[in-house]
Order: sequence, then C-alpha cells, then structure tokens
Amino acid sequence: MIEIIKAILFGIVEGITEWLPISSTGHMILLNEICTLKVSEEFYSMFEVVIQLGAILAVVVLFWKQLWPFGKKNNKAPLSDKGMGAWVKKDIFNLWFHILVACIPAAVVGILFDEMFEALFYNYTTVAIMLILFGIAFILIENARKGKDARITETEAIDYRTALIIGLFQLIAAVFPGTSRSGATIVGALLIGVSRTAAAEFTFFLAVPVMLGASLLKLLKFGLSFTGLEAAILLVGMAVAFGVSMVVIRFLLGYIRKHDFKVFGWYRIVLGILVLAAGLMGFIGK
Repeated sequence: MIEIIKAILFGIVEGITEWLPISSTGHMILLNEICTLKVSEEFYSMFEVVIQLGAILAVVVLFWKQLWPFGKKNNKAPLSDKGMGAWVKKDIFNLWFHILVACIPAAVVGILFDEMFEALFYNYTTVAIMLILFGIAFILIENARKGKDARITETEAIDYRTALIIGLFQLIAAVFPGTSRSGATIVGALLIGVSRTAAAEFTFFLAVPVMLGASLLKLLKFGLSFTGLEAAILLVGMAVAFGVSMVVIRFLLGYIRKHDFKVFGWYRIVLGILVLAAGLMGFIGK
C-alpha cells in the first residue's frame, strides 16, 4: 500500500511538472531521492518515462479537435470538395508534418545515445545547473520581448524552419535532465518570435509523438513481464498523471494569456540553488 501511495505522489508530480516549464525529469529524479520506490532499477528507469503516457492522454483529450486530421465537420481545409478527400483535414496534416520535423533531432539522438546520457547526466548536479540556466533564460527572454509583438501567434503558422529550430532546443532537454522539454521548446519558440500561447500549444502537441516514442522504447527494453505490484504502480501513476495534467494544462493556457513565464524562471533558479545546497550537505545524491 505504501508503494501505491508513492505512485500517486509520482503521478501528481509528473502531471504538474510535465507541462509547466520546470522540468518533469528533474523533479522525478529529486522525488526519487527523497521518496524512493522499492522496485528494481530496471523497472524505475522504465516507470519514470512510461508514466508520461498518462500526461499524453490529457493532451489528446483536450486538443482532440486540433489533432485529429479526419472528418467533414469543421473542416476548414479539405483535401478535396468531394469523395474521401472531403474527410481529410489538410491543415491538421500540415501541423503533424511540422510536429514530426521538430521531433527528428531528439529522436535520432535519443535512440542512439539515451543510455549513455542517462548514465552521464541523470544526477542532482546536472538537474540543478540546468534548472538555474534555463530559469535565467526565461527571465532574460521575457525582459527582451517586453512590448514587442510576436511574429507567429498561432500553431498553424509555424513553418518547417521554425519547427526544426524548436526541435533543436528540445534536443537540449533530451540530453540534460533539469532543462525541461517544455521549458526548452518554449524558450526556443519565444526566441524566434512565437507567441506564448502558440509556443505552449505547440509544445503540448510535440509531446505526443515524443513521449509515445520514448515510452514504447522503454517498454520494449524492459519487456512486458510485470509483477502485480509493478503493474499497479505503473497504472496508478499514469492515471493520476492524466487527471492532474487535465487541470494543469488548462491552468497554464489561462495563466499565460495574462502573464509571462518569468515566475517559472525564478522558481527554477530558487529550486536549483536549493538542490545544489542539499547535495553539498549530503541530503541527496548519496
């Protein structure tokens, strides 16, 4: 029962931190330092990635109309006026092509070097440094953007070049935990003139193939032979991550319509300093 309660806690942390630009992987590493799941290293390595499937489902549910590329209803750009083409939403297919282009850098590097980067960088020192660096980046970028109009205000207006640049920023998060996948992509998008809302939405959409691919890879490496407790921990964590994500995504979109990202930057800096201090005093990283 204690391990199920821990799984609920991990699901809450995943659901909150996956979408806020404060690093879900970083928080999960830190949480595991102070609230360790009593499971094998192989299972936990898989769990901390596959739990994200719950968070992905929240995006699919909330943005279904913007992501599903088939149907006659509300079809603003049908492939043709009649026949099967009338059921194809060309604008949504274009969005998916841009999303897939943005996925390429992280996908290639992740497939080739995932285990090496995990061994080198998945520790509290890297997490703390990247929390601080990208916290500073958020503050500096928001200060530089103040009073300026965004070049791109809708996800549909993101072209292949913009998508690839955002994907390159996502690559940083794929290598260094503590960066935050959403944080890195939002920083990259803001730098090249994408509005806060469009940057956040594109980040949500980009998460679907990225997390799905990463989760499938982890599942294949681990295999499907779960104990009863392992299956319960995974399913509970995913279910809680889904429910919390539904709330957090709505909150973030409402928040950034009226506010900037600087509060998340300050949070990252403070947390990064606290993590470094805790590590130096021996509270974590033993």
